[in-house]
Amino acid sequence: MDESGFIAALRTLPLHPGAQDLRDDAAVIEIGGEALVVTHDAIAEGVHYRAGTDPADIAWKLVAVNLSDLAAKAAEPIGVLIGATLIQRAERFVEGLRDVLEAYGVKLLGGDTIAHGGPATFGCTAIGRATVRPVPARSEAQAGDALYVTGAIGAAMLGFEAGDGAAYLRPRPLLAEGLALGPHVHAMMDVSDGLLLDTRRMAEASGCTAAIEFDAIPFAQGVSDRLAAARWGDDYALLFTAPADAALPVSATRIGTMLAKGAQPLLLDGKSPPERLGYEHR
Repeated sequence: MDESGFIAALRTLPLHPGAQDLRDDAAVIEIGGEALVVTHDAIAEGVHYRAGTDPADIAWKLVAVNLSDLAAKAAEPIGVLIGATLIQRAERFVEGLRDVLEAYGVKLLGGDTIAHGGPATFGCTAIGRATVRPVPARSEAQAGDALYVTGAIGAAMLGFEAGDGAAYLRPRPLLAEGLALGPHVHAMMDVSDGLLLDTRRMAEASGCTAAIEFDAIPFAQGVSDRLAAARWGDDYALLFTAPADAALPVSATRIGTMLAKGAQPLLLDGKSPPERLGYEHR
C-alpha cells in the first residue's frame, strides 16, 4: 500500500470534522470562539536527512517543516510537541530545538522519547491559532485565480547536492508571509513534496486545472536542471491563489492560472506534465 492508498484507507475511519477529510496538511478545530490549527509531520533517517547528520540540524528541520504548515494556514504558533528517538549526541538535538524555537518564538509543550536500534525517526505536532476566517485551505482555489509562489525553487536540492545542507536541513518557515497573505488568498499550501506535485494536489482538491507557465517559475540561482528542481521538494515556499488583480502584501511570483476543471488537473505550458511530479512515499 502506497501513501495515497493508506490515506484513502484512513478516510474509512471515523473522522473529526476538523480533519477536512484528510485532504489538507492540517486540522482546523473550532473551540471557544477560536480555531486551533493542528499539524503533525515526521522525519526519518535515510529519507529526510542523511545518516550522520548533525542532530541540531535534524531538530531544526523537524520543527521548521511543521511551522511551515502553520504558515500556510496563516496561523500563529502556540507550541510544539516532540517525539524523539534517543540517538548519539542527543544534546545536540536539544541545542537545535533551542535554536529553532527561539528563532520563531515558539514554546515546547511536551512530547515523548523512545530508544531502539534501527534508523531514527522523529515526530512533531505543531499547534497554532487561526488569524483569519476562513482558514486558508488547499481546496479553495477558484477558476480565474492567479497562481503564485513565494521565494525561489530548487535551493534545497542544491544544498543537498552540495553536501552542506544549508537550505535542505535548515528551511525557513514563512510564518510572517503566511500571516500577511491570509486575508488575501483563496487557497494556500506549502511546497514540501515538489512544486509540480503540490500544485496538482491543490488543483485536485479545488476541482480546478492548474496551468503553469514553466519559464515563469522562479528558480534558485545555480539550478541547471529546472525540471528536477520543480519536482524535488523541501523548499517550503508558499504556493497560493488569489484574484489576478489582488494587491499582495508580500513579494511573490505569478507562475500560472487556475482554470475550470479539465481533463487533467495540471498543465505545463498547456501540455500534459511528466508522469513523475514530485516525492511520494511508497
